[in-house]
Amino acid sequence: MAAQPMFPLQSALLPGELLPLRIFEPRYSQLVADCLAMTDPAFGVVLITRGREVGGGDARSDVGTLARIVEYADQGMGRYQLKTVLGERIRVLEWLDDDPYPRAVVEPWPDEHGPPVTPERIGEVIDKILALFERIVSTRGGQLRPDALAVEPEIADDPSRHIYELAARVPMGQADRYAVLAAPTLAQRVDVLIDAIETVTALVEFQIADEDS
Repeated sequence: MAAQPMFPLQSALLPGELLPLRIFEPRYSQLVADCLAMTDPAFGVVLITRGREVGGGDARSDVGTLARIVEYADQGMGRYQLKTVLGERIRVLEWLDDDPYPRAVVEPWPDEHGPPVTPERIGEVIDKILALFERIVSTRGGQLRPDALAVEPEIADDPSRHIYELAARVPMGQADRYAVLAAPTLAQRVDVLIDAIETVTALVEFQIADEDS
């Protein structure tokens, strides 16, 4: 298998999200230049579990997503402004030397076979997110928009994409986002997402009670 350029970040990114990037570090300038020379200008994105984005020496997760460059501006001197769209989930099989930038042998990792996720189950997720949003908005004296969780029809018709889209809107931490991404099956991803929503809801209730005391 060919080596895939990789961009470790301190964020766990989900399929379907947009990722704008400002590139200036020399090794990633080379990564972008090499990607732009490809027929499919894409690189893998994974979560840094320890360390920093700049300078190397970081520890990286083995599940990520493939980011495709859809717009870019070459600002000279190795600086780029990128707009990328996160696509399919990938799994790292082997990390290679960081020369001239992080690279890995990866494979696509579609959802594994598991119990079906019914529209009713997705409705449960939506109800929990709406209840969380309603609680947050009401404490600020506002009202939740009726279309707060609206998605495009083609996303609503695809349970896997729909769950990723819903997960991207929940204000959860990076560990929970990664757990959502790394769940092997769609049914497991729904369970992980519901747990994360309930954790965020409990935190919000704690903060509201603390402010009221």
